[in-house]
Amino acid sequence: MQRKSYAFVPGVAALLAAVLAGCTGGSDDGGGADDSKPGGPTATASTAEPGKYRTLPEPCSQPGQDTLDEMLPGIKKLPDAEQREKAYEGVATVTYDTDRRVGCRWKDDSARGGTHRLSLDFERVVSYDTAVSDDDRATSVFASKADAAQLPDPASSEALASEKASGKASGKASETASDAASGKTSEKASGKASESASKADSASPSASDEPSGDASASGSPSSSGTADDLQPRLLDDLGDEAFVDDVLAGPTTGRHRTVTVAFRTSNVLVTVQYEVQSATAAKVPDSKEMQDTARNLAGNLVGRFGD
Repeated sequence: MQRKSYAFVPGVAALLAAVLAGCTGGSDDGGGADDSKPGGPTATASTAEPGKYRTLPEPCSQPGQDTLDEMLPGIKKLPDAEQREKAYEGVATVTYDTDRRVGCRWKDDSARGGTHRLSLDFERVVSYDTAVSDDDRATSVFASKADAAQLPDPASSEALASEKASGKASGKASETASDAASGKTSEKASGKASESASKADSASPSASDEPSGDASASGSPSSSGTADDLQPRLLDDLGDEAFVDDVLAGPTTGRHRTVTVAFRTSNVLVTVQYEVQSATAAKVPDSKEMQDTARNLAGNLVGRFGD
């Protein structure tokens, strides 16, 4: 049987070549093929770093007994051993998530020594915003905490200190100029007057020999600390950032002072609150003593957090 021969039509051949090129070929410009799937991400989204601390320590076990004896002096005087031991243990703060927040509190309600209370609060800050790190979120929360304490503006405090220093320098300069203008005659007369006054003072009782009374009874700072030193302020020697607040309130029959020391270390906020209420009107809780003990406790807590 004779086979039939088929001839390709030129137009059909061109069409087949175009179809085959579309199925197998790449672009003529040498670019690679796009392997990305439709709807898939074109870039990896950056995620903010997590905080350094993932756990919190048990707060009731943090202060040592010596610290509790100093801040809550009435506990060691309790006659019942079981009651004394329970007071040293403290009471845990009830929280809904112990991975995020824990606390503990102690109290000393001795009748003669007044009332003493101490509390610790640990908060681990977690940011749920992938663009904000835990540390940045903790910084924002701490700033709000400091704002709520209504601390004096550091700039205003520095300006006041500078103004006082300038005033003292100006006063000394004026005094020196006045002495120079008065001449030797005035200097001699002044020297004689001072000598006479000195002899008269040595013959009579000194005013400084009179009893001055308890400085703390009037609410003034103790001799080892001035009002400027003890005012609420930011601290630069505790954690990443810190502040101390000091509030005196209550009736004159029993003044109540609350000292708060708060600091941030990475993504954890720590708050130490120390309260003392005097039993009588004759004694006001000492500001420097309370601030020193609260700051010492806070300093011991830095670095006691697990990774």
